[in-house]
Amino acid sequence: MVEDNMPDKKTVLICCGTGCLANNSYEIYRELKKRVEAAGEDISVKPVLKTTGCNGLCEKGPVITILPEDIFYCKVKISDVDEIFEKTLLKGEIIERLLYLDIKTGKKVKSHKESEFFKRQKKIALRNIGQIDPANIEDYIQRGGYRALKKALFEMSPDEIINEVEKSGLRGRGGAGFPTGYKWKQAKKINSFPKYVICNGDEGDPGAFMDRSVMEGDPHSIIEGMIIGAYAVGAQKGFVYIRDEYALAVKNVSRAIKDAYGRGFLGENILGSGFNLDIEIVRGGGAFVCGESTALMASIEGRVGEPRVKYIRSTEKGLWGQPTVLNNVETWANVPVIVDRGAKWFSSIGTEKSKGTKVFSLVGKVNNTGLIEVPMGVTLREIIFDIGGGIPGGKKFKAVQTGGPSGGCIPESLLDLPVDFDSLDKAGSMMGSGGMIVMDESNCMVEVARYYLKFLSEESCGKCTPCREGIRRMLEILEDICAGKGREEDIKLLLELAETVREASLCGLGKTAPNPVLTTIKYFKDEYLAHIKEKRCPAGVCKELTSYRINQELCKRCGVCAKKCPAGAIFSKPKSPYVIDNNKCIVCGACREACRFNAIEVMGRREG
Repeated sequence: MVEDNMPDKKTVLICCGTGCLANNSYEIYRELKKRVEAAGEDISVKPVLKTTGCNGLCEKGPVITILPEDIFYCKVKISDVDEIFEKTLLKGEIIERLLYLDIKTGKKVKSHKESEFFKRQKKIALRNIGQIDPANIEDYIQRGGYRALKKALFEMSPDEIINEVEKSGLRGRGGAGFPTGYKWKQAKKINSFPKYVICNGDEGDPGAFMDRSVMEGDPHSIIEGMIIGAYAVGAQKGFVYIRDEYALAVKNVSRAIKDAYGRGFLGENILGSGFNLDIEIVRGGGAFVCGESTALMASIEGRVGEPRVKYIRSTEKGLWGQPTVLNNVETWANVPVIVDRGAKWFSSIGTEKSKGTKVFSLVGKVNNTGLIEVPMGVTLREIIFDIGGGIPGGKKFKAVQTGGPSGGCIPESLLDLPVDFDSLDKAGSMMGSGGMIVMDESNCMVEVARYYLKFLSEESCGKCTPCREGIRRMLEILEDICAGKGREEDIKLLLELAETVREASLCGLGKTAPNPVLTTIKYFKDEYLAHIKEKRCPAGVCKELTSYRINQELCKRCGVCAKKCPAGAIFSKPKSPYVIDNNKCIVCGACREACRFNAIEVMGRREG
């Protein structure tokens, strides 16, 4: 721990991850450092680069933590710098207004560790994020970094490493959940060289930023995991595949690789062990399909990123036809901890078939958006309502979508579902890489399915007909339903198409693409029927099927709706409630969002 390394040194950790950087956290760092240096005080202002803000609370950024007191400030502005310096750094006073308000308890907390958001998490893959400077290899080493590598190289044989990973029960965190140790074992037994290891950092799910945060905030944990894996299977070349728009991840991983070479953790004769490994970065163009393993390998080889049939596993014939182990960022980041602390410790966490923890990006209609890591088996209710703090604005929870665009939408009735590979699959969704999008009563589930099918139709590589044409046909049907042109037989047709696409598509993208359609029909069929039969969108999202009316009994004549209406469609006469002119209304929903008395009612399609 940083606190343990510098128990008496006052240190300010300033989040400089992507989210906080967008809110001027680096300017805050520079101003605070300038203030400290000008004063000549014995205070260290230490930048910490991480995506997640304060260990995940991106929505509260910029965040800073002051050690050793462990004072945690949220939404810090440049204008707060002088006050923080004068009061907290020099006098030890706490600035109440900058403390984190725990939504669950309604109380402000001094340390983020006291909040429900953090207390219920267990950090393994995210163990260093927010605690170290990712650009400083010494920070990583101080927290035990590369200790597992030394143990692997000098105290364990390759078979012992593989057995340890296999016994840990670690399953791939990229989506499929394939047993990592078994994959390594298959690659090791193939007597063909060269062999390769690959880190899949091509995170393309909308709203997902788990892998990004690890690459930006703790790149050495990935590199150490890859070195251990390469040693175990006999590979001497590795690639980290990062999508090009992840500029900070590319920068920090590049720096980490360079520093690892400099310290003898990469290159020839690593730490005098006789083992050699080179790692380089490949920058992907951002195609969603390149998250699929064979498409990713094609991209590394310089070919079009398209999947191939997997009648021969990549562990036998992968990159350039050679044995290849591909794991995603989170999987590799778990490896050093397993080797260091042992399989027994790791497998004691989680469920019978899903061991360890899982990182999720928790986004959507939830109070605490950000990055979380929880033990496998925790329920959706605990994640959304205890850690996430529930639904904003007093609205009702409707669904949570897990597994990225190819995942399913899980309803309120399954909130107590344990989150693990098998339970999510049984519910019609999947773990995926860890995206988790929360929806409330204002979300239309037909529109949600349409949105994801549109994304997937645009991201399909087009190589196989079932995926290319099947997704497109399903999208057309959903567009018709949302536009009020749906027919009763459309639901049956959607199910038939979904089954064909799932069975006949070439790769995982096509096989899982129907999930949003299947789960929304399974759990929210009433909304489909309302669109088709009643020509009404219950959530008031589909414009062709929505009109608004002001409930005269609930209207308090405050006039806020009229002020917010961009079309000037709301008016009133003296001493009379407000009314909506549907001929002018553009169904933007601004009045509904603004009304504090729930007086705006959602009606069906406008007549005429």
